[in-house]
Amino acid sequence: MKFSTENNGSVLLITVFIIVFISALAMGILQMNTEEIQIVRNQIFAAEAMAIAEAGLNDAFSELRDDSSWNTGFTDKAFNSGSYTVDVNGTTITSTGTSSTGFIGRAQADVTIAGTSPYVIRIDHFRINE
Repeated sequence: MKFSTENNGSVLLITVFIIVFISALAMGILQMNTEEIQIVRNQIFAAEAMAIAEAGLNDAFSELRDDSSWNTGFTDKAFNSGSYTVDVNGTTITSTGTSSTGFIGRAQADVTIAGTSPYVIRIDHFRINE
């Protein structure tokens, strides 16, 4: 008895195509995961910058509670691993926070100051990243 077999390579070709498809699928999934991780990191750094800007605003409020005529502001005052700059223009206080990675957040408040020392500060308008 003779057995005749034809080896035309179709199984090998199908196997190669399946491996290429699975590899492309795995690379696509890894690329999506890498992008998601970067988006989360950017969100964290932006939140850090915003928290630093709010800290600058609170520092300015502290100065204003003691002296309602205070208007010198702060320039690159260190906070956590970043810094903030506060500008006082009349009743508008603007705080710009910079994180250690260079992200920038900005908080601005229009305030009314009343009473006697310690002065009461009322925030009339609050704006973020405008």
